[in-house]
Amino acid sequence: MKKLIIAVLAFLPALAFASGAVKLDKAHYDLTDKASLQNGAKLFMNYCAGCHGTQHQRYNRVAEDLGIPEDVMQANLNFTGVPIGELMKNSIPEKDAATWFGAPPPDLTLVARVRGTDWLYTYLRSFYKDDERPFGVNNLVFPSVGMPHVLEPLQGSARLKTQVHTVDGEEVTTPVGIEVDGNGELSGEEYDAAVLDIVNFLAYSSDPIKLERHRIGYWVLGFLAIFFVFGYLLKKEYWRDVH
Repeated sequence: MKKLIIAVLAFLPALAFASGAVKLDKAHYDLTDKASLQNGAKLFMNYCAGCHGTQHQRYNRVAEDLGIPEDVMQANLNFTGVPIGELMKNSIPEKDAATWFGAPPPDLTLVARVRGTDWLYTYLRSFYKDDERPFGVNNLVFPSVGMPHVLEPLQGSARLKTQVHTVDGEEVTTPVGIEVDGNGELSGEEYDAAVLDIVNFLAYSSDPIKLERHRIGYWVLGFLAIFFVFGYLLKKEYWRDVH
């Protein structure tokens, strides 16, 4: 126990820095918005699935949940050619990915639960040009990021905005945000909406039965409330003669 406490205390500063370095924007996603989920699935499969899989879900299950006909799913969102009932794995060989990127790109089925939707929403909108990085870009939320900005055609190229201030007589430069050049296919508002759709899809992927679980939960709570009334009356009846 003593070693565990020491380890936790040792990591607290790092955790505090990681959570406080960049203010995360709120991702107001909606799992009931089928149009958003469908667009998020389309964007994810076209821009992300070449490297990142969501291998803990199946094409036919996603098609059913999102209201996508299976033939449309197969023709437009399945680029690996596997049967509709197969898992949604990425198309890049793991060995090649490790060589090109330094490590295999992670599976993103549960990323919304691990990182959080606010983190994802901010991360996908925080890439900026950095010629010192292997892919020419960096990220405010994930410094020294090891992936290219695959959504750059939609957003456009961005540069880092910095601010210079004096600390103890020395000039210190700190990042304050990014500025997009406006050459992307989408406007700023449209790009934010597209990213939110991707986040919505990944939130669904991380917990496909969340809405159903909540719906059943209300019925369970209602049953328990009614059962409590009858249980209380029965208890009073049993104990009436004792008291």
